[in-house]
Amino acid sequence: MVLLIFKAMTFLTFILFTSFVALYATWKLRRDKLNTKDGYFLGGRSLTGVIIAGSLLLTNISTEHLVGMNGSAYKNGAIIIAWEVTSALALVIAALYFAPRYLKMGLTTIPEFLEKRFDGLTRTLVALLLIISFVATLLPIVLYTGALNIEAIFEISELLNVNQKEGIWITILIVGGIGALYAIFGGLKMVAYTDTINGFGLLLAGLLVPILALWSIGDGNLAEGISKVFEKNPGKFNVISHETGVGPGSRSAILPFEVIFTGLMINQIYFWTMHQSIIQRVLGAVNLKEAQKGLLFTGLLKILVPLVIVLPGLIGFYYFGEEFYDNPDSVYPNLVKMVLPDWLTGFFVAVMMGAILTTFNSALNSAATVFSLGIFKRYIQKNAGEKKLVRIGKWTSAILAIFAIGIAPYVANAPEGLYQLLQQLNGIFFIPIASVIIAGFLLPNVSATGAKAGLFFGLLFYVMSYFILKVDLHFVHIWGIEFVLNICVMLLISRFFPNKETFVIKDAGILNLKPWKFAVPFSLFLVIFTIILYLLLGNV
Repeated sequence: MVLLIFKAMTFLTFILFTSFVALYATWKLRRDKLNTKDGYFLGGRSLTGVIIAGSLLLTNISTEHLVGMNGSAYKNGAIIIAWEVTSALALVIAALYFAPRYLKMGLTTIPEFLEKRFDGLTRTLVALLLIISFVATLLPIVLYTGALNIEAIFEISELLNVNQKEGIWITILIVGGIGALYAIFGGLKMVAYTDTINGFGLLLAGLLVPILALWSIGDGNLAEGISKVFEKNPGKFNVISHETGVGPGSRSAILPFEVIFTGLMINQIYFWTMHQSIIQRVLGAVNLKEAQKGLLFTGLLKILVPLVIVLPGLIGFYYFGEEFYDNPDSVYPNLVKMVLPDWLTGFFVAVMMGAILTTFNSALNSAATVFSLGIFKRYIQKNAGEKKLVRIGKWTSAILAIFAIGIAPYVANAPEGLYQLLQQLNGIFFIPIASVIIAGFLLPNVSATGAKAGLFFGLLFYVMSYFILKVDLHFVHIWGIEFVLNICVMLLISRFFPNKETFVIKDAGILNLKPWKFAVPFSLFLVIFTIILYLLLGNV
């Protein structure tokens, strides 16, 4: 009887919080015009710094982080903190260099810049790659990790009297369907508002997991709790070790410190300054000041986020030892079940659901934007009006959601964890696109032909090196080599096929471009904070 009451409370808190988020976002959108291009795809260019920061955080942090990164931290230690902490440096670059230029041009999508800088075909190729990357990598992994977590906590399979695999399938269908509805009917602003509420809910709920765990381990003393976790295996807290030094046999680290100086920062710069689902929030800013606030606030949050997506994994090793080494993605759901009281579980799962939905529907909205404005209007119906483009965007979201739902169950059992799988697959798309965009801004001699050559070379090089020839080198190092070679190829080809005219950024006159007066001091603070953090944890 008591168990049934607790189950009912869990479902009640889940439904109440989820309903509140949906109703609040719907109420906030009651006067918005969602049938225009800017209204649907860019939130009417009205997003403020706090909304941008909350949305960026939750678009980035989802169950592939909570489940995947905590699983990786459990198995490999705090060395994976580099994925998060170095994001702050990329966000500084986004705020000070890229955001002013994007907003000055009045862009709606990143591929739009490539057409202005190079040509229409370069824009189309990158648009197609972006859409493929969303459907083939990000969306399925987000759905699967979300379903895995909800299944483990809510025990969907037991409730429906089906096996675990069927329970995960059902959860994927439900979550994917709800996420698609958010993206289809609400546009970017609906996504941004739900992101902000869920983002702060995620931080609160996510922090409760390690706090309650450490409180229990330390018998009411958090410092004693962290001390006991540290003493269990001090090597797991080192962020710059070359070997794992943990588990059954030492081996090369999953993310060696040296990758920060090869491919990792290229990846971070791409993700935080060029990735459509991220930068779309910046493009929807009311002005440059708010865009810079949003980016830099996100940088601060990213430095603090390892408390939510790395520390619980280290605590998991204290509790479970090597029990889950063959399936590290099970650690976080089991830790949540162990430490959270039943009455809080519903709220936590609601926030988890929000994290899944926001990343899922953000990617759908971005893919729809890229397809509608970059492909449909260019090649299928050039005179399409704004209402038609919005309608096509909705259909695109629906179709891509179906594909992602179909692929999601097949990403299970990644040998090094789902987050690592996501990053390995991202290398196919991120580095070639990053090299072309960076060349577009910094290398005026690179021509449209050179850009396309670099794009194709990069794709071929990474797939051949990592997946076919299986070069014995960490995949992030391969990113660094690929980036340098891409630039060389672009410069070489451009010597034979030079630019016909020099590109100049023109002011579209859409937004106020006055920068935030604290942008530079806040940026310096983030850079110094990041360096100090590495110095402190590197001596553990």
